[in-house]
Parts: sequence; C-alpha cells; structure tokens
Amino acid sequence: MSIRYETRGPVAVLTMDNPPVNGLGHAVRTGLSEGVERAELDPGIAAIVITGAGKAFSGGADIAEFKSGKQLLEPSLRVVIRALEGSTKPIIAAIHSVAMGGGLELALGCHFRVVAKGTKIALPEVKLGLLPGAGGTQRLPRAIGLEAAANLIASGETVLAETLGKTALFDRVVDGDVLEAALAFAEEVVREKRPLKKLRDVKVEHPNEQGFLQFARNTVTTMSKNFPAPLACLEAVAACTGPFDAGLRKEGELFQKLMATPESRALQHFFFAERAASKIADVPSDTKPRAIQKVAILGAGTMGGGIAMSFANAGIPVTLLEVKPEALDKGLGTIRKNYESSLKKGKLTEEKMAQRLALIQGTLSYDAIAQADLVIEAVFEDLGVKEAVFTQLDQVMKPGAILASNTSTLDVNKIAGFTKRPGDVVGLHFFSPANVMKLLEVVRGAKTSKDVLATVMDLAKKIGKTAVVSGVCDGFIGNRMIERYGIQASFLLEEGALPSQVDRALEQWGMAMGPFRMNDLAGNDIGWAIRKRLYVEHPELVYSKIGDKLCEQGCFGQKTGKGWYLYEPGRRDAIVDPSVDEMVVAYSKELGITRRAISDEEIVERCIFALINEGAKIVEEGIAQRASDIDVVYLSGYGFPIHRGGPMLYADEVGLVNIVAAMRRFARISRGDPKFWEPAPLLAKLAAEGRSFHG
Repeated sequence: MSIRYETRGPVAVLTMDNPPVNGLGHAVRTGLSEGVERAELDPGIAAIVITGAGKAFSGGADIAEFKSGKQLLEPSLRVVIRALEGSTKPIIAAIHSVAMGGGLELALGCHFRVVAKGTKIALPEVKLGLLPGAGGTQRLPRAIGLEAAANLIASGETVLAETLGKTALFDRVVDGDVLEAALAFAEEVVREKRPLKKLRDVKVEHPNEQGFLQFARNTVTTMSKNFPAPLACLEAVAACTGPFDAGLRKEGELFQKLMATPESRALQHFFFAERAASKIADVPSDTKPRAIQKVAILGAGTMGGGIAMSFANAGIPVTLLEVKPEALDKGLGTIRKNYESSLKKGKLTEEKMAQRLALIQGTLSYDAIAQADLVIEAVFEDLGVKEAVFTQLDQVMKPGAILASNTSTLDVNKIAGFTKRPGDVVGLHFFSPANVMKLLEVVRGAKTSKDVLATVMDLAKKIGKTAVVSGVCDGFIGNRMIERYGIQASFLLEEGALPSQVDRALEQWGMAMGPFRMNDLAGNDIGWAIRKRLYVEHPELVYSKIGDKLCEQGCFGQKTGKGWYLYEPGRRDAIVDPSVDEMVVAYSKELGITRRAISDEEIVERCIFALINEGAKIVEEGIAQRASDIDVVYLSGYGFPIHRGGPMLYADEVGLVNIVAAMRRFARISRGDPKFWEPAPLLAKLAAEGRSFHG
C-alpha cells in the first residue's frame, strides 16, 4: 500500500507508506491524487493532513523511475501539487525526519506546514546534475527569500528545519508528535476559517535583486567548473522574480536540458553504482554479520593511524599495536596532531577530540589485542612480513575474530594460507589518508566466509566508507588498473613528452592529479618495489625503466624533496625540475629514440584507454562484480573526474568501437609491447555488437 487513507474526526489523513524513504513513485503520486479527490468529495471532511510513515516524510522522487521512464507517467508530481494548491479544503503537511527534493516540493504545495524539530530539509537535485523540477525553484524563494533559496538550491545543502523556523516555510515548528500537532493545527485553521495560503501567490522581493543575482552567477560559475546544473539552478531561481507560471515554465525547460547532459548521466550513474556496489551477488541480504565492538590495528604508521582514526570517529574502540615504543609514541602523537588540526579549523570540538582520543589505546603486546573482534594489519608491503604477522595472529586472536590485511597488491589467498582459519581472512585495502579517503576495497579470498563479507560491508558504512568488493589478483581493481595507466605515462616520456606535460594534460581533462605528481605523493619507491617484484613474477611484461633510473638517484618524491618534481620544505607544490627533464631527453637518446611532439589528446587517450581496457579484463575475469563497481573505485579513490562518471561509463560515452580503433592505432605508433594494446575480449565483443559496458 503506497497511501493509507484514514479519517480523524473531520480531518482526512493521507500517509505515504513507501519504504524506505517514501519516494514519490507513480503509485504514491496516484494515491495522493486519489486521496485528495476523495477528501474533497466527502462533505464530512473539513481538512486534509499529509504525512509520511516510518523514518521520513519523503526523501523525494523515486530516481529509479528515471531509468524506467515511469517519472513521465501521469499524474506527475507537478500535477499532484497543482491539485493540492487547488483544493478548496485546507491541506496541511505534517513533516518529520526528512523532507528532501520532491518531498519538500510536495510540502511547498500544501497550504500550511507543521514540522518537527530536527527534520532535515534539502533540495539536493543539483548533486544528480539536475534542478528541482516540481516548482521548488519558484516556491522556495517565495517561502524563505531569494538569497537563502538560491544558496540552498545551487548547493544542495541540507539544513535543519528549525534554522528556517522564522520564515514563511513553516507555520509551526514543534517538539513531539508532529501528526498530533498537525491535526490540532488543522482544526484550528477550520475553526478560525483561515484563508488558504498558496506560495505561488507570494511576490518575491529582494534589495538589489539584479546585483545579487549577478554576484551569485559569478560565484557559481567559478565554483562549478564542469557542472552545468548549479548555474541552471540559479537561472531557474532568478525566474521567480517574475510571474509564477513563467518561472515554472523556465524551470521545466532547464530541467529537460539538464536531463540530457552527460554530466547528469554521470552523476546519476554514480548514485546507482554506489548502491549496487554494496550488494554481493551470492551473499544474501539477511546474512547475519558478526558483532564488531573492539578493533585492533597492527602498525602505527600513516596508514595504521588513519585506519585507527576512522574507527574512533565512528565511536568504535581501537587498540594500536607496534613493536617498538618510539614507533608507537610517534604514531599516537601524529593522531593527536591530526585531531588538533581539525580542532583549530573548527571541524571538531574539544569534547569530541577527547572522546576520540580516549577510544585509541596503544600497546606493544599481541596479548593486548587477543579479544578484538577485528584485527587489521597495516605493516610493510612484503609477503614475508605478512606471513610472520598472520602466523602470530592465528595463534593469538580469539575464535571468530576477523583477520584483515590492508595489502594493496599482495595475494590475499596466500596470506589466508598462513592461518588455520582462512574463512576469517579478508583484505581491507584502505586508501591514504585512511581517515579522509572514502574508498575501501574489500578483497574476497577464495575461502572468505559470507558472514565475514557481510560484516565488513556493514562496518564500512558505519565508518563512512564506500566499499567495493574485489576478487584476488595483483593490485586488485584500482592498483591493477593504475599500473597500466602508469606504463603508458612512462612510455610517453620516452617518446617525446615531459612529466609536466603529461600531468597537465590529464589534470586539464579532469583527473585530480597527474600520474607523476601522484607517484611523488605516494612515494616513487613504492612503485619501484612493485615493479621489481613483477620483473621476476611476470618477465613477459614490458616496462619503461625511466622510473627506475629516477629511484636509483634516491628521488622518491615529496618525502625526499625530490622526485619527478622538486618540493620545498613544508610545501606540496610541484616545481618543474630541469634536471629531470634533461634525464628524460637523455634517456630517449640512450634508447635511440627520435623524440616527437605528442598532443595532449594522445596523452589522455593512451592513459585513459589503458585503464578502460584493463577494467574490461577485470569484469570479464569476475574480479569486479560489475563494470559500475570499477567506476565507484575510480571516482571514490583515484581522483577520476566525477562529471565523466568513471572510466567504464566514460568508455560508453566515447563509444567502445572508437576505443578499439584508437587502441589499434596506438599499437602501431607507441613504444612497448604491441600486445599491450590488444583489446580485452569483453571490450572487443561489446564493440563488435554495438553494445556498452552498462547497456
């Protein structure tokens, strides 16, 4: 049942009942229309109250209908709201918990609004590359003023109802049962014969209206690079200063234009992809997770400390284990400094900082962590070191404890094999800084049990991470793909590009950081160690040795003050190093290569298409459950431009047949092994069939 209709004396109560957030799908819209009409025709009904069941008034439109086309079925939300406004009987919205998007627009169409304190209010459509399409850009300014509405709509920000309590948005802000308060208010309205209020009839007035709008346009244009929706939101709001119906038409025109943009498709894709990533095909949704009340972290370095903070921030006690007192003291000191920095920036209160620090305890003894429900090792990335750690954990940890490795590339099955309980072993690959980065790769070993997977996926949500499941392979999803990207970046140097050109081309295209700046940040020695391992394990792979030459000179990046770029003490600005450019040119000469001019377009295509091709192999091999999981990994952890929707969606936008053709061209003109550019079987198949990764 989508709408419950009941009477409370002379008041009809329409309750939206569409879990989990009472989305305004077709059935709900139809039920509302029918309910209002039924109440209108009943002479015993004097007023109507609309509310939501469960934990929301309404979270807004059912975005799944955007894919099915059901959002176009009548009655549309606009039609429903017109019916509310046109009712001859007072309609009161009883708002609680959440009123967002179309849910707030629905409330704006009612004659009166009663709201519970603490209710979250927002028009967040801009975050999906859209704008409010059911009159929100026209009614909200009439309720709270032009400037406040423009700020809320263009940012998609969420605010608490009481912050808007003195505006015309709410007639009453209450503690306690909002439905009872709304029923009492309805009887009051009827008894006093109050005139029905329609926001469409309110005139918007603002001092220096045009000056404010121009300032807002300039600000939004600067801040919303690559995204058309924020400026379109502002233009729709600007139309509220004229006739209501004309503003509504402008809103509709802009909404339709935004629906057709690749940026909106990308944002909607990411919205659905994040939700899909949380589901594991063969792990039933009712799988009971293990209780995680205490966590232990092995290693108090940058990664271990960041992981510890992630749990403490979520209120989960953590014990941090180190082998040397000085390393433990340093790690705990760094955690304190990080919290103190947040305190100085106003992101944390003294009380919160004290609470979080109290949840993190240090120890030098394995015995102190024996009763932890989850232990995560964050030690040096070497299989021998991991073996020693997991052998010890197997002996010490209580039965049922989950043993997790933060490895970024190593074989989780081998690590599980160092224990007598491989079903309890899982990879949890955090990204640095772990207390900031949202991505968490959950690496599923061959014997990882289903309840362990359910537990860590649930736990990821609790600590604010976006979890994506990966199978076992070298580098898992993210690092396996980035290695191919890096291979091409290095060959581009041999052929004629310089580090700054490669980075600039990819950053202008939208990457948060180019490959060489990224390597300097992570530490060039890390990539060097991986390559040296791969030279032995996979001698058939062809690499440029230019990165090795850099590392042989001790140029490990920001931590040494010199890598692909120069770095001044205490600063992260990448300064072009003429000696590195000279080394690059000299290396080409040493190899007998005549350097050529390389376009930014070629740089971007070779690096990004290398990512896509490896992604296709990962999907085909079942390492990733679905192509959209790869997009989530790259949007959440690797600085891929969100307006492009991730590498696999971008591939669909470019056209797989075009990518295959470009790869064949690169096989003829580029350095390295021509087999590198052999299209993955899945990519070749989909291209030949005219299909896409997400089609």
